[in-house]
Amino acid sequence: MAALTLLARLLAEPRTRGLDLDDFRTTAERRTILKEKPVLRRIYEEWYRQIATEVPKGSGSVLEIGSGPGFLAERMPGLVSSEVFLCPGVRTVLDARRLPARDGSLRAIVMTDVFHHIPDTRRFLAEATRALRPGGVIVMVEPWVSRWSRFVYGHLHHEPFLPESTSWELPPGGPLSGANSALPWIVFERDRARFEREFPHLGIGSITPGLPLRYVLSGGLSIRSLLPLAAHRALESVESLLGRWPETWAMFARIVLVRS
Repeated sequence: MAALTLLARLLAEPRTRGLDLDDFRTTAERRTILKEKPVLRRIYEEWYRQIATEVPKGSGSVLEIGSGPGFLAERMPGLVSSEVFLCPGVRTVLDARRLPARDGSLRAIVMTDVFHHIPDTRRFLAEATRALRPGGVIVMVEPWVSRWSRFVYGHLHHEPFLPESTSWELPPGGPLSGANSALPWIVFERDRARFEREFPHLGIGSITPGLPLRYVLSGGLSIRSLLPLAAHRALESVESLLGRWPETWAMFARIVLVRS
């Protein structure tokens, strides 16, 4: 385990090493990192295309929670971007547990790598139910639990990974340092029956696991990239093959919840 910890430190992204995760300057620096890592940017572009496909047409705003270092607003005109603190490129500052939206006024709430940072899952889901119009959706891309991800998130990632946690709430922490990377899997897979009982107006439309290798080798936002752009297509083919066994290889999942 000590060797894995040392490896994680050696691979840490030098531009954010030593910075406080909860400092807005870290998020601003990560925005630059995302722009400059071509493989990682392609992964985000893929996620954004998938998210946009799930958003229904018609009236109502689309709210992105935790816009942070991302660039979804460049792909979805009219998107209301937000973050929990003031940072560059974000339209509004808000708390996901208290959405500044009228009842039934949103057609979608979207997020990338954010749900597992929300301290009180139930309050957010209750607020989302209130703010979404009938037929509106929550679309998120989040970490997922598999045999492979248990190793990666458990040993090589800086965020807490607690798949055995019995709670949907997070222990006290900052807006970004507070986390449980296993939380989406806990709520929507392991505890699905409980979720359906507590939130009968939010149906699980789909859960699509994927991306076992490219994200890891891209380094994400916190580790140096180990994947040249030239190898991107080859790894896509490998992922397509490994995608037949999501319980073993999945790293992330696209989750769609539909408001009845």
